[in-house]
Amino acid sequence: MRRLLGKISGFLSNRTMVGVDKTGNKYFTRNEEVDGIVKEKRWVIFKGEEDPTSIPVEWICWLNGQRKKAPTPEEMMELEARRERVRQNVALLKKEEEEERITKEGSKGKRVSTGKVSGPDLKSFIQQLPVSSEEVEEPPSAMGGLRNPQESLAEKEKDESESSEPTGSGASFRPGTWQPPT
Repeated sequence: MRRLLGKISGFLSNRTMVGVDKTGNKYFTRNEEVDGIVKEKRWVIFKGEEDPTSIPVEWICWLNGQRKKAPTPEEMMELEARRERVRQNVALLKKEEEEERITKEGSKGKRVSTGKVSGPDLKSFIQQLPVSSEEVEEPPSAMGGLRNPQESLAEKEKDESESSEPTGSGASFRPGTWQPPT
């Protein structure tokens, strides 16, 4: 019991306040000896409701020991200003993209969106696909109806032999013998 009371009093008296974030959460540290090893303990006391999502990233890194020094108020102000600039840049880019989309639609003679969602523009999608003469197959109707079953089997075997997938039954596998292709 005495040991427990000693820990509680040590917890309250040996702590050092390191900083406060913009939401009012307070961050503390203290050195604690565990099995002859001195370790630094870090924790936060929330202002109001305990909401871990209210902790800024810089303080999370400090709490987890990913950074040695706690973030300074000046550093936090610089980072907040940078985040605000990024938000403004994102808004500006979205606005430019929207204007570009509207001008592109206007030049094609399409209607401007009325708020209703329409299906995808398949013509522009198909134009983006590369087409090579090897990939295009003739439909069965162009070949006079049905295909010869032997021809289709030969095509399947040809496709399977060109596959990059591994083939084999696994009977020849020996652990530790695999070497990367050269």
